[in-house]
Amino acid sequence: MARQKGRKSVLRNEYKKYLNTAEHFYEAARDSMELEYWTAAGVLIVHSAIAFSDALCIRQGGVRSTADDHEDAITLLETIVAQSNDKTKALNQFRRIIEEKTKVSYLGE
Repeated sequence: MARQKGRKSVLRNEYKKYLNTAEHFYEAARDSMELEYWTAAGVLIVHSAIAFSDALCIRQGGVRSTADDHEDAITLLETIVAQSNDKTKALNQFRRIIEEKTKVSYLGE
């Protein structure tokens, strides 16, 4: 099978590393919010969401996004995760987080 652009095959048990990273970013974001370090908290939440998406894609499909555009991570997640009542809601939330990335990371908003 040919390798798809912007994707990398990963052993499914590797999802735990990405999940652990997502949890660490999330915990650090919570700590940053308590200190009112809003920009740091925002950046950490974005990275937590991306790492969690990677964990899901690895666990469910044995693949993660390597594309520079995080919209590709959303598309990959959409194709891998089974349809459910919460899928659309979760993907929309992830999309909103990614849309805020530029504001938080580069504009300090």
